[in-house]
Amino acid sequence: MSETAELSPSTTTSLVSPRMLNGALVALRIGFGVNWLSNAIAKIIGKTNFGGGWFSFNLVDRGVAHGILQQSVSSTGIAPLRGFYSNVVLTNWGFFQWFLTFTELAIGLGLLFGIASRLAAVGGVLLLAPIWLMLLGTNQYLWTYPLDVLPLVLLAIVPTGRVAGFDRVLSARFTSHWPF
Repeated sequence: MSETAELSPSTTTSLVSPRMLNGALVALRIGFGVNWLSNAIAKIIGKTNFGGGWFSFNLVDRGVAHGILQQSVSSTGIAPLRGFYSNVVLTNWGFFQWFLTFTELAIGLGLLFGIASRLAAVGGVLLLAPIWLMLLGTNQYLWTYPLDVLPLVLLAIVPTGRVAGFDRVLSARFTSHWPF
């Protein structure tokens, strides 16, 4: 027998149990829920900088979100996105800043508590992906948005709310009619 361990299908299955994988995905969902919820709260209270001393951090409030959107619109070569965000969203920012805030709040609560968790993940993708696409040509760090978008795609595919969350109760209540 060689010194290096060979991975066979039976060895691989024992390395990660379904319970461990489910727990990891639930932890990912909860972490993303906290992320979305904290940014929604920052928008509600209108505060960006938090903490002090050795522990401080920034979140995205409505003003920072507006700035990101303006930068995205002015940087993109994707005419349909530029037109929509420039002529509809930025022009009506008074409405859309609160639409964004409450959408982030719904996404955060959905992911945190596993309520329509797959829908919440899709909502996150729909908010972030257009910004990512508009900022692709800006010479920023390539993985900024994919690190947010790709795990949300995974959470949209895997119904983690049925493992640990209110989706478990709702799917039992609505049997085959609960898609999340």
